[in-house]
Amino acid sequence: MVKVILKRGREESLRRFHPWVFSGAIAQIQGSPAEGDVVGVYAADGTFLAAGHYQVGSIAVRILSFDSDVTHPDFWKDMISRAMKLRVSLGLLGGDGSSTNCCRLIHGEGDGLPGLVIDWYDGVCVMQAHSVGMFRARLQIAEALKEVFGGSLKAVYDKSSGTAPFKAGLDAVDGYIYRKEGFRDDDQVVLENGHRFRVNWTQGQKTGFFLDQRENRSQVERYAAGRNVLNLFCYTGGFSVYALAGGAAHVDSVDSSGKAVELLEKNVALNGFGPEMHTGICTDAIDMLKEVPEGKYDMMIVDPPAFAKHRGALHNALRAYQRLNAAAISRIAPGGLLFTYSCSQVVDRETFALTVFSAAAQTGRGVRILDRLNQPADHPVNIYHPEGEYLKGLFLYVE
Repeated sequence: MVKVILKRGREESLRRFHPWVFSGAIAQIQGSPAEGDVVGVYAADGTFLAAGHYQVGSIAVRILSFDSDVTHPDFWKDMISRAMKLRVSLGLLGGDGSSTNCCRLIHGEGDGLPGLVIDWYDGVCVMQAHSVGMFRARLQIAEALKEVFGGSLKAVYDKSSGTAPFKAGLDAVDGYIYRKEGFRDDDQVVLENGHRFRVNWTQGQKTGFFLDQRENRSQVERYAAGRNVLNLFCYTGGFSVYALAGGAAHVDSVDSSGKAVELLEKNVALNGFGPEMHTGICTDAIDMLKEVPEGKYDMMIVDPPAFAKHRGALHNALRAYQRLNAAAISRIAPGGLLFTYSCSQVVDRETFALTVFSAAAQTGRGVRILDRLNQPADHPVNIYHPEGEYLKGLFLYVE
C-alpha cells in the first residue's frame, strides 16, 4: 500500500477522526498512487493513522478506516451492514407494513464511506459515487449490497455520471449494475409516511427523489389545514402532496423543469387529489415570486437548489438567499407560515439564519422563528465531521 506521510504536527485532525486529509498537510508520498487507489496515511514519525481513497485535489485522501483493513473482502459488506442496522433501528427498513419504504442507506461521511451515496427505494438501490475511489469500487459495492439484502434487493442502479470526477478520465455511464429477474422500472411507486410517490431515478435529479425533506414535509402537513399554499422549487411534489394531505385549501406548485411538473401532477393524482385542489406551474420560481400578489398565499415553501456548491460561490449565494427570502416574506399574507431552506453545505446554520434575518429586516415585517429545521436521521452527521450538516431551514411566522 502506498504511504502518504504527513507534515509534522498535521496529524491532529486525523487523531480526532476527521475523515479528510488535505493536500497541504502532506509532506511526501512514497509510491505513485493512481487516483482512487487505497493508500495508508502516516504521521511524520511513521505511526499509522488511517487508510482511504487517494484523489487529486484539495482533499487528497478520504478516510475509510482508522483501524480496520479496508482491503479485506468483507469490508464493504460490513460497512453496509452497519448502515442498514441503523436504518432498521429507525424503523425505515425491514418493517412489514411500514408506511415508509424509501430512505437514504449510505450518507457519505455520516456512514463512514466518504464519497458514496446510496438511496433505497423499496428494494432498489440507487448509487452515486462522488469520488474516483468509490466509482472504481462500485461493482464490489453492488456485490456487497446483494450479500446484505439477499432476495429483498431488486436492483442496483449506478447514477454516477453527474457526480464522478471526470478529470480522472472515468467512463461514467449511468445504468443497472444488477437487476433481479423480472424486475421492471417503468412504474416504481414508493411510500413515505403513507404517501405514494412515483420515482424516476434514471432521468430525475439526484437519485430521483429528495429523501432528506421527509420530516420537514410532515411539518408542512401538520400546519397546512385551510391554507393557500405556494410550493416553490417543488420538483416532483413532495411538499405539495403533504400540504394537500394536511387539508390545504389549494396548492400551487412551481418548478422550471417540465418533466418534474409532469411527475408532480402524477404524484398529486396518485394520492387522490383532484385538479381543483392543485395547480402545477412550469416556470422560473424566482421570476414568479416577483409577480405574486401580496397576501395571496398564507403558507409558502421555499426550497431552492444549492446556490453555493463551493466556498468561492458563497458571497453570491448569500445575496441570492436574501433576495429570495425577502420576496417571500414581503408577499406572504399576515399570519402566514414560511418554510425556507438551504441545502448548500458551505452555508452554515448561523449564516443562513443571519441571511434570513437580513431579508426580514429589509421588509420591515414582524417575523418569528417557530422552529429550526434540519436533515433526518437517515442522513446522519459524523460528529467528527460537522461539515456533513448540510440541510438547514427555518419555520417562520410572518405578521
